[in-house]
Amino acid sequence: MKTFHIINFGCRATQSDGAAIEHAFLQNQLGKSQDWQNSDLVVVNTCTVTESADAQARQMIRRVHRENPSARIVVTGCYAQRAAEELARVAGVTCVIGNSHKEQLVPLVLDHHLKCPSGDQLQRNTSSNIAQHVREKLADSKPSAAVYCSSIFETTELRSISDSAGGGRTRPVLKIQDGCSYRCSYCVIPYVRGDSRSLSEMEVLRQATNLLDQGYKEIVLTGIHLGAYGRDLKNKGSLFSLLEKLLRLARLERLRLSSVEPLEMTAEVVELIAESPQMAKHFHLPLQSGSDRVLRLMRRPYSAKDYARLVERVRRSAPDAAIGADVMVGFPTETKADHELTKELVAALPMTYLHVFPYSERPGTASANLRPVVPSPVAQQRSLELRQLATEKNLRFRRSFLGKTLSVITLAKEDHGGGVEAISSNYLKVEIPGSGVSFNQLLSVEISELTETGLKGKVTGREGY
Repeated sequence: MKTFHIINFGCRATQSDGAAIEHAFLQNQLGKSQDWQNSDLVVVNTCTVTESADAQARQMIRRVHRENPSARIVVTGCYAQRAAEELARVAGVTCVIGNSHKEQLVPLVLDHHLKCPSGDQLQRNTSSNIAQHVREKLADSKPSAAVYCSSIFETTELRSISDSAGGGRTRPVLKIQDGCSYRCSYCVIPYVRGDSRSLSEMEVLRQATNLLDQGYKEIVLTGIHLGAYGRDLKNKGSLFSLLEKLLRLARLERLRLSSVEPLEMTAEVVELIAESPQMAKHFHLPLQSGSDRVLRLMRRPYSAKDYARLVERVRRSAPDAAIGADVMVGFPTETKADHELTKELVAALPMTYLHVFPYSERPGTASANLRPVVPSPVAQQRSLELRQLATEKNLRFRRSFLGKTLSVITLAKEDHGGGVEAISSNYLKVEIPGSGVSFNQLLSVEISELTETGLKGKVTGREGY
């Protein structure tokens, strides 16, 4: 049996795409290899949100080719959509299939790849044609007309899959929306994933039901522009109306939202998350900058005061909730005063964690023409300052739960002492020492101590079904 392995880079939407590709290969009788070193086929599913993401993908492709030279390497994802010919020139690449043809990846590979005696031959036969299609699709900003989200768990057993939140996970990601109709000045994603489009409510409910039938207890909803869910549908849906329907599903024990844009985290969604025992108490609200001047240059449709009012409303409604944000440093023209405004805003708000990253110029975006550029050492220093601030705020948040009880779901990954790791409803890592606790259990845990990055406690009860 031919074997395959998928290497995913980037966001939860990309992880969901990778899982759908995996399911399609399994349905076509290919065997999944646990490592790429021994696979016949390696799919590198790329991200292109930063130059660093591009570089990581190229580095991985070269490593796979060096350590497993007989493997066929297929590159897909956002970087493949943006720069197919660039990737096709990387040593070892068999073919490049952008987002415009991602739904065709498995039949393309099955029809050509495994029959081809030479990777070079397949690249000549396939890669240039795919690259041409990619350019055509990229030109009209519509890499795909559909949401690539097949029913990836229909025939698979409950199992652990990787989790960017830490450890293994028993929390499948359900992508309900793809693409973005915003045009933030720094972001290339609308050009490689197309305009916003949504799965129908019926399909979302069908897939969620299927996951519950498999025994999963927590589902994570994701998308590129999650808050825009439903606007493109014929009957005009909304994220709020979808959440209401999902929460009525039998056996749904926990539902978590990934990132939602600030203006789309409406008061009704905030209240639903705060009041429903099934909703994870977790809000991820991208900020990017605390400077109104920089926000305008970024084409972000809110002010620092708008953002502050939202976070304060969330904290009043859900006092124990996790509140996280993305923050960009070193945006072109950002001054020391702009940076200080961001620090002051973050310091004043009840944030519990930050994703801080330096600006990365992306080809074709409006911000690529802005000057002056912030020197890299300055951006790195600003990033360090915000990360230190986030560490302090996260420590205070974690410390507030000593002696309290948290609701957690156990992950597959064991901690170093033989116990298990878990994630709380409010997005804290929790270690549970001892044996007798397996993955995919909802538990009540009394918190007894801090760890370096999380908490530790003992089980006081089991929750749910």
